Amino acid sequence: MKPISLTGIKPTGNPHIGNYFGMYKPAIALTEKYLGLYFVADLHALTTTPDRKELQHLIHEVAAVWLALGLDPDNSVFFRQSSIPEIPECAWILACLTSKGLMNRAHAYKAAVDKNLEAERDPDDGINMGLYNYPVLMAADILLYGSDVVPVGPDQKQHIEITRDIAENFNRTYGKTLKLPEGLFPPDLQDVPGIDGRKMSKSYGNTIPIFADENTMRKQVMRIVTDSRTPEEPKNPDGDNLFQIFRLFATPERTEEVRQHYLAGGLGYGTLKQELSDTILAYFDDARQKFNDYMQDTTALDAILERGAEKARDIAIPVLKRMRKAVGIDR
Repeated sequence: MKPISLTGIKPTGNPHIGNYFGMYKPAIALTEKYLGLYFVADLHALTTTPDRKELQHLIHEVAAVWLALGLDPDNSVFFRQSSIPEIPECAWILACLTSKGLMNRAHAYKAAVDKNLEAERDPDDGINMGLYNYPVLMAADILLYGSDVVPVGPDQKQHIEITRDIAENFNRTYGKTLKLPEGLFPPDLQDVPGIDGRKMSKSYGNTIPIFADENTMRKQVMRIVTDSRTPEEPKNPDGDNLFQIFRLFATPERTEEVRQHYLAGGLGYGTLKQELSDTILAYFDDARQKFNDYMQDTTALDAILERGAEKARDIAIPVLKRMRKAVGIDR
């Protein structure tokens, strides 16, 4: 069997082009070398206590996004996290071997505490145990399938480190049972600039949505921040976030043509924004239609996810049986 790659994404909605180039596209490409496991992390989403109907919609939306962007459920394992009953048991076993000190150092918890302290609130105000134990559940996601690699960005490196710490502690205590995963850090991965020049992020409100309607998408592109140079003036393509976004979609030949127009002068930002809008719409045209079709048939989406869950459980159950045997609760 191929080595296993694991990718999960929380159902947060409104995927943007930064998500596509930073996560979706490289993750789907891994199916060439790995058995790709992809899951909708709906249990992780509960840490923010979302509205039930909204969560159901977001689960279907993120599933439709994966499939529309090219994930082949027959050539991968695609499922909902909550469809794997072995996950909570695995997480509990791991939690019993995880020190509180390790959880205290987790970035998400520390960030929440720092935010409370800045606001002069109790350090743990509004922090639930789901958020605090988040790294343990994430470790269970990774270890239960014997994952070989987990593709992550530099800001997620700690997730892999904590998972390895937990697995190593388990193996020291009960003998070698769990496979230690490796983080997969794409060497050429770069942040996609948002319309304001900062990293594209929903928290900054600077995104270009993939599946927004045409008018919304064009408005966002037209909001891309540029300097005050006139069309006739030369411009620096390497320091311009409009060009940096454009080159993600254009052919190498067109990218070089535009680069030369920047350097020589004669190209206006408004003209390039119009071309970028047309290019993005064309680039995602097929995917947008597939996405809309899936969202009109959520029963089909659920069926795909359930078939994937069956395959995921085939991998997970033997691992959990080894864990149960190691700790002495096997039947």
